[in-house]
Amino acid sequence: MDNKFLPKATEFVNQAVLFDRTGEYEKALEYYQKALEYFITGLKYEQNPSSKRIIQEKVAGYMDRAEQIKKSLHDAQGPVGGTGSTKTLSKEDKNKEKEDDEKGKLRGALASAIVSEKPNIRWDDVAGLEGAKEALKEAVILPSRFPQLFTGKRKPWKGILLYGPPGTGKSFLAKAVATEADATFFSVSSSDLVSKWQGESERLVKSMFEMAREAKPAIVFIDEIDSLCTARSEGESESSRRIKTEFLVQMDGVGSTHGGVLVLGATNVPWELDPAMRRRFEKRVYIPLPEVYARTGMFKLNLGDTPHNITEEQFMSLGELAEGYSGSDIKVLVQEALMEPLRKCQQAKQFLVDGQGSFFPCVDYPNCPYCPMALYEPMANSACAPPSVSTRCSSCNAVRMSLYDVPGDKLVVPVVMYTDFEKALKRAHSSVGTDELQRFVQWTEEFGQEG
Repeated sequence: MDNKFLPKATEFVNQAVLFDRTGEYEKALEYYQKALEYFITGLKYEQNPSSKRIIQEKVAGYMDRAEQIKKSLHDAQGPVGGTGSTKTLSKEDKNKEKEDDEKGKLRGALASAIVSEKPNIRWDDVAGLEGAKEALKEAVILPSRFPQLFTGKRKPWKGILLYGPPGTGKSFLAKAVATEADATFFSVSSSDLVSKWQGESERLVKSMFEMAREAKPAIVFIDEIDSLCTARSEGESESSRRIKTEFLVQMDGVGSTHGGVLVLGATNVPWELDPAMRRRFEKRVYIPLPEVYARTGMFKLNLGDTPHNITEEQFMSLGELAEGYSGSDIKVLVQEALMEPLRKCQQAKQFLVDGQGSFFPCVDYPNCPYCPMALYEPMANSACAPPSVSTRCSSCNAVRMSLYDVPGDKLVVPVVMYTDFEKALKRAHSSVGTDELQRFVQWTEEFGQEG
């Protein structure tokens, strides 16, 4: 979907700058405010992280300028109604107004973290990981559907950490939660919470949790949480320490709101988390490499409705051959296999033509089973004439031509075959090393639980 809000925001901000330069500050303020509304809406639909970060920085600058103009206009106000009386604000009211403006600015910066459109990924789309699914259903689905289950001392989980090797489906699970749960979903990364301005990062963290509590039931998903909450050390910067401290305070605060807010974290390096943060994730679920039945399901899911002739036994065989592969590795492998029919079309030097004029690539040329004699070699009793005489085989109706000579709407793409996956497996490799897996196993034995 095209993001139509950002061009409109840019148009408004250009007009605001022009009015600002010519001293027409009331009009400048009006257009800055219009631009900010469009920028904040447009950020929700911006997918590129680097573009989003640049826009957020610009928005912060425009907000500052709008606040300066607003304050300047307010201070310059004369008598009201010609009575000689002036409208003055107490120091307390001014502080409250300033605080509200800052809060609005911070919330505007976080607006893009709220997922307004569900990702359309269901539990059934996630192969395997039954333990992790059950934990998430306990924490998210059951409390909203059956609140009577959680009475007395029985409380839903307030913090769940998903950890495991890269590509095993941690973020995919979070998308399934966002789809299945009837809750406000905040998807947060370090770029949303880290600011170059002194003290603003921890205020962003606080504002995010305040917004989640106001919108409960809510889920706060923090991907790659290790980038924000690594173990505290003597040599780290003061700003980094303050962000972690605010996270710890807010995570404790989540438990005092009588439920309704779940913090869902994901990481590939759980051993780098600060011990205090690790403790606040009450349930720590290991997302391992998929088992054979899950790998088999992943091959089917990634193949989808693409035409193929692979049998159930061959799917099981593929699941066994992909030992040690992550879900992401299998996705890449299937994509590689799906490209094989295209390569057959490109490599074909002759095409079979049926009665409807459809062209089928004949990749076994010059040993085509339909045409036993090579088109390139004229022979005494050959059904195929040499290329200089004829380009069509009178035996099987094969036409000697390249892919780019075939009419675009007449090409018949070969179905995906088991041999295509065999070729792909020869070129593919697992992205997870044995040593890495051992480290996850050791950490699970000490702090986590199997997914």
